[in-house]
Amino acid sequence: MTSRLLMPVRTVLTDRTRGAEAPAGDVPGSTRPTPILDREHPLVTALVARVLRESEARGAVTDRARLQVAHGILVTAVRPVYSVEDRRRVSRTLRLGRGSCSQRMAVLEAVARSLGVETRVRGLLVDGTFWYPRFPKLRAFVPEEVLLAWPEFRLDGADGPTGADGDNGADASTGADASAWVPIAELFTGLGPAEHGGGFTNSGAETLFEAVARTTVDWDAPAACAGSAPCDLSAHLRTDLGRFSSRDELFDLHGQTLCRPARTLAEPVLGRWSAGAAA
Repeated sequence: MTSRLLMPVRTVLTDRTRGAEAPAGDVPGSTRPTPILDREHPLVTALVARVLRESEARGAVTDRARLQVAHGILVTAVRPVYSVEDRRRVSRTLRLGRGSCSQRMAVLEAVARSLGVETRVRGLLVDGTFWYPRFPKLRAFVPEEVLLAWPEFRLDGADGPTGADGDNGADASTGADASAWVPIAELFTGLGPAEHGGGFTNSGAETLFEAVARTTVDWDAPAACAGSAPCDLSAHLRTDLGRFSSRDELFDLHGQTLCRPARTLAEPVLGRWSAGAAA
């Protein structure tokens, strides 16, 4: 049994209840800074400079390749913890040197925007039972559902396969390549669970942030992940809230996973609790 007592009162606006919702491909992204994605902060600009240096050294010349380099840097530079402050500024995450999946994804978004790559997020309400393997003795305190901001990046169509809006980047009328929205799970292409040590289990030291570089992760049960394949996480998805121009917009509308009093009590402990540590 999961807990609703720790959660804010949330009015879920799905595609059905929003009325005339714009198709996914029409929700704009941006490269602008936001309160969360404070990409102009010196700590963020220093990180971007490092990404550019290492990208040049590795011959990473496309936006996708540079983001892969940035992801690799963050895996080692920002320790994974269970922080519950989803609205934490990227600069503070970098200063602390630790962050949740959501916070580290936000850092990657800030880097992308600094590189001129538009980003947006998909709002997902994920069943709290998905986190049971991490907290086997604390299940009663796991929220009934967890709000996840799943980033998407606007990349050149020549840079990869079909994007989040179903567009493969090709202009049918001219044959020219165009940009397409690419979810974070598709930044690393050509992955399959069988060849890369199995699918993501949400247990141990590996979090969703690390997993996307190793194996396929998908919330939509595509043909490649049909049925019970390890990469299919669709059974854990309760509600798809749609796309938002920024994670700030998502959290403004739907709040965070935990209510403020719960975050205040939990953050001093969870914000230092390393992923994979015994619960």
